[in-house]
Amino acid sequence: MTSPHDPYVRVRGAREHNLRNADVDIPRDTLTVFTGVSGSGKSSLAFGTIYAEAQRRYFESVAPYARRLIHQVGAPAVGEVTGLPPAVSLEQRRAAPGARSSVGTVTTLSNSLRMLFSRAGDYPRGAERLDSDAFSPNTAVGACPRCHGLGRVHRTSEGLLVPDPDLSIRDGAIAAWPGAWQGKNLRDVLDALGHDVDRPWRELDPADREWILFTDEQPVVTVHPVREAGRIQRPYQGTYMSARRYVMHTFADSKSATLRAKAERFLTSEPCPVCDGSRLRPEAMAVTFAGRTIAQLAGLALTDLADVLAAAGGEGAARVLTADLLARIATVTELGLGYLSLDRTAPTLSSGELQRLRLATQLRAGLFGVVYVLDEPSAGLHPADTEALLAVLGRLKESGNTVFVVEHQMDVVRQADWLVDVGPLAGEHGGRVLHSGPPAGLAEVADSATRRFLFPDAPPPPRAVRAPSGWLRLYGVDRHNVRGVDAAFPLGVFTAVTGVSGSGKSTLVGQVLAGALADRGGASEEQGPEQPVAGYARAEGLDAVDRLVQVDQRPIGRTPRSNLATYTGLFDVVRKLFAATPLARERGYRAGRFSFNVPGGRCETCQGEGFVSVELLFLPSTYAPCPDCHGARYNPETLDVTLRGLNIAQVLDLTVEAAAGFFADTPAAARSLRTLLDVGLGYLRLGQPATELSGGEAQRIKLAAELQRARRGHTLYLLDEPTTGLHPADVEVLMRQLHGLVDAGSTVVVVEHDMAVVAGADWVVDLGPGGGDRGGRIVAAGPPVEVARAPESRTAGYLRAALGLA
Repeated sequence: MTSPHDPYVRVRGAREHNLRNADVDIPRDTLTVFTGVSGSGKSSLAFGTIYAEAQRRYFESVAPYARRLIHQVGAPAVGEVTGLPPAVSLEQRRAAPGARSSVGTVTTLSNSLRMLFSRAGDYPRGAERLDSDAFSPNTAVGACPRCHGLGRVHRTSEGLLVPDPDLSIRDGAIAAWPGAWQGKNLRDVLDALGHDVDRPWRELDPADREWILFTDEQPVVTVHPVREAGRIQRPYQGTYMSARRYVMHTFADSKSATLRAKAERFLTSEPCPVCDGSRLRPEAMAVTFAGRTIAQLAGLALTDLADVLAAAGGEGAARVLTADLLARIATVTELGLGYLSLDRTAPTLSSGELQRLRLATQLRAGLFGVVYVLDEPSAGLHPADTEALLAVLGRLKESGNTVFVVEHQMDVVRQADWLVDVGPLAGEHGGRVLHSGPPAGLAEVADSATRRFLFPDAPPPPRAVRAPSGWLRLYGVDRHNVRGVDAAFPLGVFTAVTGVSGSGKSTLVGQVLAGALADRGGASEEQGPEQPVAGYARAEGLDAVDRLVQVDQRPIGRTPRSNLATYTGLFDVVRKLFAATPLARERGYRAGRFSFNVPGGRCETCQGEGFVSVELLFLPSTYAPCPDCHGARYNPETLDVTLRGLNIAQVLDLTVEAAAGFFADTPAAARSLRTLLDVGLGYLRLGQPATELSGGEAQRIKLAAELQRARRGHTLYLLDEPTTGLHPADVEVLMRQLHGLVDAGSTVVVVEHDMAVVAGADWVVDLGPGGGDRGGRIVAAGPPVEVARAPESRTAGYLRAALGLA
């Protein structure tokens, strides 16, 4: 029996995912870190079991009708959890924040700033006092009527819609039109309206070209399709939609990210001519505080905003509201995010930045007696910023809370009061609690993959630095906070770009360098020399690179229908193997029969998803395994077909490691699986939905897909923090692959905070010295040993420690 005031959270019989009846006792009012290699089961224990159980108990206390309004997960697979207080989860997983979501809305700082302008702003003589909603671009009373509060307007032109005027409409002159039947329909409607669809576009009458591309009319005509052999096509009523109308409609309303991205290629974006990008009505922009409009204050870095508010002072409401704003801003800047501005949109933030913003909000909430469960809060943090994070986590604990952190950063692990190490390996080779106790006790656990990184015997031996085969140089880089910088990247070597959060690393590498290689030759003639295409004035050495591969952390798919097997092309191979089996050939099943995305072989009850939504009166809808296929996703006839004893659903349930053995004699499948194993993803299931994968896993899947392609020419690989979400043991596996690419003659450039990776690079480019306006300069560049001695670099001290230098 446990007492009602048990000081421990006790978990018995945890079986979520790969956990093997795990039992663990964790003291409350501590900072507890969960460690283990990727896929070992630590997140399944912290989030899938402990947090999920706290959430389930909360839902049980909510009125049944209210529960309908809350998205909830099912009960975790666990025998019993006792001593568990209410819990708050701060995960890396992002939703899909829109353009209206910003730093100000995430932190609620915008609410306080709007209140300040409403109550204490300087109004024009005779102007009516405005409600705080009038200062929000997200409300009808505040948004600029021209751009609807977005600050930008989208336009198109004939040059964008028709890139090749020598083509006829029939040959595809209007590139912005959709493909397949819809595009043919628009062409046939134009033909029926009397337009010549076979003459080159440039020879058409200018007035006709203008109408075809830009009219708002939508005439309906009878279309007589051209008869095709073997097909009877009857006349139908077709509606015309101009190219501009189609592009605008697709960009604004389509639910497909692919279609929206295609439509965006035919649009230009520019500041709204009415509000000049401020997003607000003139009445709100006429009000000032400390001599500035609300849009001007929202555009300042938070550190600069704090300086302006502190200097403004004020009496009464102004004093109270500025004091509240300053206290809230201080929490955000303490977490190393002072370089952000309130109007910075949420989609441009990394998942680590979003999580830290939410953490700052929680710190101000003043809760106590709560369990906070955090998912790698150090992700995307420079070691200097990690120290500030530890101070914030300490304050959460001192406020009477319990802090559970899933973490790979050893500096965070060393500061923990309690350590839960899960392993020893990933997937079916993990799922056991190897250690639960003070961190020092892990030194005695021989099976732990974490032990040798937490208690290193000696720094790694120095590695011989490769000599560059050439140089790629950018002059006059000018983008965001990187101003007037000349940057050089050596070719044929491994380069790490470092610097504190917000120093300009991703801008320099992911935008300017990538943009320069995409432009191949600097500023385009159309824009002229005064407006460089990718934020640089001049470049040298671009021709030495034959191919650019940018591997980022964006999801490999946005729905559960996208998975590891479909993304890598492995599923095509597997379906062909099933179609070639004797039973499939006897029944006439083709490869398409074994896809769960199209009718035929899939279970139609759940349409190949494996689960159905159950609507309950007065209770929330819930998801349950499909009653017909029981989660298999296919109909019984398809599941009759087996390949070496396994049906298609069972093959999709295999881990990469198990599948590598199963398909060892199939070269096309074995090659895909080998590259996935090489980047440390052996624990993932082939059919694991894309929505369940972390950003780091998605990036490694993309890298594996790239590694299995044939090498051609000199390739430059750009990776943005590839070690995010990786245990140090997994980092070693990944680095072997990346260094292997360099040894094969390619160039690798990584944006990275892991000092072990930086220490093993051939060349380091360090930006800073601070973030935002205080950064954007190259403070040091050279081999790791040289950068470790740079006096201005905030990276130098941590790099010296990683290199084992005094």
